[in-house]
Formats: sequence, C-alpha cells, structure tokens
Amino acid sequence: MDVVMEYLDTYVFDSVYNKAALLTSTEALPRNSLVRQSLSLFVFIYAYIVAFYLGTAGLSYRFIYDKKQELHPKFLPRQRFLEIACASRALPQITLMTIPWILGELHGYSKVYKDWNQYGYAYLFVSAAMFILFTDFCIYWVHRLEHHPLVYAKCHKLHHKWIVCTPYASHAFHPMDGYLQSIPYHLAVFIFPMHEYVYLALFAFVNVWSVMIHDGEYISNNPVVNGAAHHTVHHLYFNYNYGQFTTLFDRMFNTFMTDREETLNSYKMLKLLL
Repeated sequence: MDVVMEYLDTYVFDSVYNKAALLTSTEALPRNSLVRQSLSLFVFIYAYIVAFYLGTAGLSYRFIYDKKQELHPKFLPRQRFLEIACASRALPQITLMTIPWILGELHGYSKVYKDWNQYGYAYLFVSAAMFILFTDFCIYWVHRLEHHPLVYAKCHKLHHKWIVCTPYASHAFHPMDGYLQSIPYHLAVFIFPMHEYVYLALFAFVNVWSVMIHDGEYISNNPVVNGAAHHTVHHLYFNYNYGQFTTLFDRMFNTFMTDREETLNSYKMLKLLL
C-alpha cells in the first residue's frame, strides 16, 4: 500500500493538506503523521472500494447477469436498489475498521516486500497460492461461525436477505460481517511474505471474485472452484458451501452440497418457465 500512498501523496494529498493549512493558518500535516495517514487512507480506500464495487457489479449486471432471475418469486421488490443501499451503509464503516491494518503495513509491521528478486520469481506464484488457500480456510471458518445462532441474527442475517442475488449483493452485508470476512486478507501479509504488487493484484481479484460468485451465471461446474452455482446453493440452502474460492474445506468438514442436482437443474427449469 505504501507505493499507492506515495503516488497519492505526491499528486493529490500534499496539495490538499497544504491548502488546508493555508486556509486554517496552521502547519501542514507531515506525511508521517498518523492523523494524516488515517484521513488519507480513509479517503482513498473508501473511494476505491465504492468505485470498484459499483463498476464491477455494474458491468456484471449489464453484460453477464441473467435478468430473468429478477422474475423469481424470491426476488424482492426493488432488490437491486436495496442491495446498493445496504452496501453504501456498510462500506464507510468497514473502511474505518480496516485502517489499522493498513497503517501496520505502512509502518513496516507486515511482511510485504518490494524487491522482485528477494524470494525469487517462483515464490510470487507460491505466495499467491498460499494467499488463496489461507484466506479460503479462514473465511470458511469465519463464515461458518457467523451461522451460529448466537452470531447469525446480529451479524450475517442481513446478507441472507438476498436469496436470489444480483451482483450488487456481493458487498451488501452488515458492516461487521464484511469486516470479519475481510480480516484474513489483511492478516495474510503479517504471516508470510508477499510482493507488494502481487498483494495489490490479489486484493483487486478478491473483490471481483465476490461479485462473480453472486452474479448467478453458472459458467463453471468445476468441482473444486467455488463458483456462482456453489455459492447460490449457500444462499438457497443456508448451511452448506461456506467457502470463498474453493470447495476444499466444505468437502473436508462435511458442509459441501453439489450444485448440479440442486441448483443447475432448478435454474434451467426457471429459464424454461420464464
């Protein structure tokens, strides 16, 4: 994240804070000020996630999503608007809770590194695979624990309001739900090394993936990949398919339900009826 903040400080924030100092007759906040870093991170992360969410979900809805699904009896009136409104309320709060993780990275407490040769080029691919498996395992358990009766109503129930999802449901959840499921993405780089650009690319990827598994377009029937069909089973049948990227941990811990019989057939039937 430091490479992003360096660029933003140079071309955006230095000017903003200097102008603010002139207007208030005070000294401009230096780049190493925690107050300045926190404010800058909030502005950048919030702007990024809103633009990325609306852009990715919007493109998916426009070009991929089968809008016939909106005729499904379990599709709510004005659901697309409700999903966007829910996400709009959650994202500022999630951004605030995320800032300490990014500050820790900026101040050198993580294992993010800059030199491409530090661990070799092969490790770039190894670290990416480690990131996917580590976060998939952690999110599986966070997600599964969120279905515990003591937690579900207060935290995760809101996301299950969307039974037949649109891509906009990807970020339509309770703020604590979204934050808890995002923790593994931040925690990963405090446990094992990752190149800063690989880490940034994977962060973009996980947001795209979140949209893809809610778009209802069952492109892949791969038994290992947790695609939209597998995740639709979770929204329909509740206690199955908690994984984010793969079905490995659902299979390992006996919470996997296949999508072929349960979802694809009913989806095809719906298409015939509509």
